[in-house]
Amino acid sequence: MLRLSIRFFLRYTTAAAFAALAIVACQPKATDDPNPTETASFALMQDRIFATSCAVTGCHASSADNTFNQHKLVLEKSVAYSYLVGVAPTQPTAKAEGLLRVKAFSADKSLLFHKLNFGAQHHGGKTYGSPMPLGGKPLSVGQIEFVRRWIEAGAPEKGNVADEKLLDDTTPSYVETFEPLAAPAPGEGFQLKVDKFEVAPNFERELFVRRMVGNAQDIYVNRILLRARTNSHHLVLYDFKDKRLLPTVNEIRDLRNPNGSLNVATYLTMQNHLFLGGGSETNTEYVFPEGMAIMLPANSSLDVNPHYYNRTSQVLYGENYANLYTVPKEKVQRIVQMLDLNNTNLNLPPGQRTTVTKDFTFSKAAKIIMLTSHNHELAEKFVIKIKGGPRNGEVVYENTDWAHPLKKNYPTPISLSKGEGLTSVVTYNNTTARTVTFGLQSTDEMNIIFGYYYEE
Repeated sequence: MLRLSIRFFLRYTTAAAFAALAIVACQPKATDDPNPTETASFALMQDRIFATSCAVTGCHASSADNTFNQHKLVLEKSVAYSYLVGVAPTQPTAKAEGLLRVKAFSADKSLLFHKLNFGAQHHGGKTYGSPMPLGGKPLSVGQIEFVRRWIEAGAPEKGNVADEKLLDDTTPSYVETFEPLAAPAPGEGFQLKVDKFEVAPNFERELFVRRMVGNAQDIYVNRILLRARTNSHHLVLYDFKDKRLLPTVNEIRDLRNPNGSLNVATYLTMQNHLFLGGGSETNTEYVFPEGMAIMLPANSSLDVNPHYYNRTSQVLYGENYANLYTVPKEKVQRIVQMLDLNNTNLNLPPGQRTTVTKDFTFSKAAKIIMLTSHNHELAEKFVIKIKGGPRNGEVVYENTDWAHPLKKNYPTPISLSKGEGLTSVVTYNNTTARTVTFGLQSTDEMNIIFGYYYEE
């Protein structure tokens, strides 16, 4: 009787154990597809969002894209997931705040989610670089909500975790309500602006318009504040080297003709430019160190230079404001001058990397307080070194983000004696099938050191 009971007990417990294991084995994991007949949410997102808006040539199609060295992100189908989930971003603000490109279970900590929301109020007014798709139509409410739900569900590569019907919701997620920048109060500064203008479908519009500052006396500018509409590539303010060769006031001068060809007349006026200030963010501010300012003589005029992308099939709009804030002369100990060192001798063979070096020397002793750079998307790295003197060869500036170049301030100015200077060392990766030279279009290249300095 006892032997029979033990045999029955062993048979019962063994069966129960196998049943329990079977139940556990059937529980879905985070990456299991609960319904093999349904398309995974990530696959839907890939086909209906990334493939049409992001994984396109020149953006995030492959590591051979000209922009890859800026963002290090590929959204091509076979690798997109590995580039996104759990990966740290290259965007400086997002990286400093500990965001990931996609942080599972947290859309608020995922840069992807913020980049798809065009309205800055979505992320408390913070700027995480240009919204995406750059120059394109913002995603719909349903598309963004689909992405959010996928992230909050753990961002699985497999499994249907977001309602596919959301992707059919075409409600616009963003209708730009651009707020003009308020002008400085009387006696505190001046405002220059470019009124609302059209950017044609599938076109890259860059224009110049000379504006009078409106100063009847010499003024001292210690702060520059810029504002632009969405899809702005940059807004730059230029002074003129030769005041005898000035374009007509308030005349809009396009860099490109409607067919995309170069407007030679506008190009020639650019040879007289001297960088005064600017940036690639839609909202840019620069404040000079205490006691320093740019002096603009009475009745000055500046060239205002907006540049916009439009990669949609509809008309978009540009609009730009620039505020120049001033301080009384007695508060200025140092008059700041503009640094504009341009290397136009570029010849980049197709399909290879080329490093271009150029020396610039100063005819007078100078102290540099800020450096930044300007180039186009083929440049992988822009380095500035000191030329001559006891610090010869010292690297004082590095930038790898061509679209959002570093503006590096020097609390202790870089001191250069007469005959010393700066060297630009720029590495380009020409992934195209043509030789690229210096030029003004985005398909050309540039190599410019901008900055501010004062003389001893």
